[in-house]
Formats: sequence, C-alpha cells, structure tokens
Amino acid sequence: MVKCQTMADVRREIDRIDRALVDLLAERLTYIEQAGHIKGERSAVRDEARIEDVVQKVVNAAEPKGLPRTIAEPLWRLLIEKSIEHEFVVFDAKKSA
Repeated sequence: MVKCQTMADVRREIDRIDRALVDLLAERLTYIEQAGHIKGERSAVRDEARIEDVVQKVVNAAEPKGLPRTIAEPLWRLLIEKSIEHEFVVFDAKKSA
C-alpha cells in the first residue's frame, strides 16, 4: 500500500486498482460464459445454494482484509446477479446457434 500525500496520489492509486479490478472481473466473466456453455438446463443457471456459498466465502475473506460485510456482501450480490443475467444470455444464445 502506498502512503498518499495528495489527492492526486489517492486518485492515481484508485485508478490503478480499478484497472486491476476490470482485468479480474473480465477474467471472472470468461468463467461465467463457460458455465453458460456447459450447463445443460436453463434452470441450472441460477443456483441459490451456490450464490450463498460464494457470498459467504467472500464475506469470510473480506472481513480480515478490512472490507466490511456491509460493502462486500451487497457488492457481490450485485455482481452475481449481473453475472447470472449474462449467463442466461450465453445459455440462450447456444440454444439458437
């Protein structure tokens, strides 16, 4: 972690982290797309047990790093919902291909 002296320093570091997050989220999405191709039934796209498992794992990993549950949990739930929406698009596209 960089000790920032100015707001320009803070913004530069936030921008750096945002670029890294974009890379990681894009990589994550490639696995969501693979899941959309692998799953045999549309009903398998939304897996409530898996959603809760992922959220719990994230919360468990976040809190020791100083990321409060009040931020981590809603952020991941939104990420999961958007991922599921995308996976439905991928799943439906394979049916029409």
